[in-house]
Amino acid sequence: MPGLSRRQFLLHAAALAAATGLSAEMLTPRLAAAAAASGGAGASGALRAARAAGATLGDVPTTLLQTIRQGTVTTGSYRALTTGPGEPYIPRLDVLGVAPHPARTQTRRSLLYLGHLSDLHVIDAQSPGRIEPMIEQNHSAWGSAFHPHDPLSPHATAAMVQSFADARYSPLTGAPMGAAIVTGDSADMHSHLELRWYIDLMDGLAVDPATAGRGAGYQGVQAWSEATWAYRPGDPGGGPFGDYGFPRLPELLAQAIAQPVESPGLPAPWYAVYGNHDTLLLGTFDLSPQLHALAVGGQKSYSLDGTAGGILGGYAASGGAFPQAMDALGIALGIGRPGFKAVPSNPERFLFEQRDFMAEHFVTEPTPGPVGHGFTQHNLDSGETWWKAELSPDIVGLGLDTCNQVAGPDGAVPDVQFRWLEAQLQQATADKKLALVFSHHNSLTLENRAQRPGATEVLHGAEEFVDLLLRYPVAIGWLNGHTHLNQILAHTRPGGGFWEITTASCIDFPQQQQVVEVVDNRDGTLSLFTTVLDHASPAVPGTSGSRSDLASRSREFAANDWAETPMMRRGSPLDRNTELLLPAPFDLSSITDASLEAQRMTEQARLTAYETARGL
Repeated sequence: MPGLSRRQFLLHAAALAAATGLSAEMLTPRLAAAAAASGGAGASGALRAARAAGATLGDVPTTLLQTIRQGTVTTGSYRALTTGPGEPYIPRLDVLGVAPHPARTQTRRSLLYLGHLSDLHVIDAQSPGRIEPMIEQNHSAWGSAFHPHDPLSPHATAAMVQSFADARYSPLTGAPMGAAIVTGDSADMHSHLELRWYIDLMDGLAVDPATAGRGAGYQGVQAWSEATWAYRPGDPGGGPFGDYGFPRLPELLAQAIAQPVESPGLPAPWYAVYGNHDTLLLGTFDLSPQLHALAVGGQKSYSLDGTAGGILGGYAASGGAFPQAMDALGIALGIGRPGFKAVPSNPERFLFEQRDFMAEHFVTEPTPGPVGHGFTQHNLDSGETWWKAELSPDIVGLGLDTCNQVAGPDGAVPDVQFRWLEAQLQQATADKKLALVFSHHNSLTLENRAQRPGATEVLHGAEEFVDLLLRYPVAIGWLNGHTHLNQILAHTRPGGGFWEITTASCIDFPQQQQVVEVVDNRDGTLSLFTTVLDHASPAVPGTSGSRSDLASRSREFAANDWAETPMMRRGSPLDRNTELLLPAPFDLSSITDASLEAQRMTEQARLTAYETARGL
């Protein structure tokens, strides 16, 4: 299949120069060098093209080269982390059902290389709108209410974005990153400030963690001697974290808020869907008047009694509308209560409403875009929280909102979205386009059918949803999160099926995300390559207070969660670096080399602008 003619190449290069703001004199030779080095659309040619564009693929810091493992015990039961060998791709044939042709490694061509982020859980740990003391009641049941590394979540998220920037060229084919998807749970406690932090970090803007104000010092439970249940890095003794062996780090909290957290921004257009934490408080509860008032107020709880009675008491049967409103008024007026301390208030901490999540994605940088990040004006006008996006000329992305609006962390698929998705898959089949489906919940957590009294809409569970996708072979992959672990499941039908890819989180160990590449093997099969990324920080943290050292400390703390089994969240080798094979749903020769070359030029021009702006 021939590529672009010289005239087509020059016209496309000129258009890309105008679109990116780069000079044609600089961009055109770079695109030409990449095209000449590729010598075609095969994997080896793509590798040469990426090197010509400035990428050094052998240095891409993925888990193909190095992994981070559990190390030795340092104090008590507390373990350090260490590095381990990289993990190669493991072919999985569950869907294909036959041995693949070995020649595919020489003929394959990349159709799309994209980033997959999920469960970032960006946290403003100083916010009064948190319910951390609930962990004292039951560490396992309330583990998500408090983590010892909560103040370090912006640093871990920024370091994760850095890893995507470092892996902007595929370690397999050299293809430029064409898109990224964030599959929910971005703002941990429904805070507008957390929502803005997440969007800004994805966009490449710095965020200021000193939310109590510069000069106020760290204002939160980890700095207060009364909160003996918490990890207090200045003096961890006398509580469960100290007993476990968590280290004394007297400068840690000051370092966490000392300076704005810088982020390089994602290197490709990114898209987003709702998670349960973006829908309900702690991903589970409706938002009460008390919590709305508390989030922007000047009192923060440090005790179980204060939190259970003064904050969550509004959920009790006796907590009618009038008592809740009066309690909220007391909070707003600053009336003191046992188990609370005065803290500086911050109006940017207000709890956002459902539509606000979409609207804030329109307050974004023009690059990498797109404005709305999947959501459109139609979404804002209609209230629909699902979307369709063209990730490439030949691959469509379908973003769903599987979150329950009433209660509970798990989800389901409302009938209106179910029917919309089927129509989109029918259209993709007619158009001969591949489809990737995005949601927060996965097939193990798609059974929450809670509804308000009188509601009649059907909520579809996992079995019905999987059956729907199986009816349309163009649906080749379902990317999701929610369970904070790496997991890959094969869903099969006679002669084929699709792959479900669940990525881990940035709050629980292993604090990993992934890149996914769709590859045409040119033998009637497709491969989805999954490559796990650690965030850009050392396995062993230093004490400098830098972003990378604080992110590293966050990962080490997460690895020492004694109420969970952190190593389990890594998944098995079959859930990490894999080649997921499946039959092509149609003759992929309809995707011409000329079309792919034009797509690569667009992606390369975008990355060239990204690199130029950052001096890379």
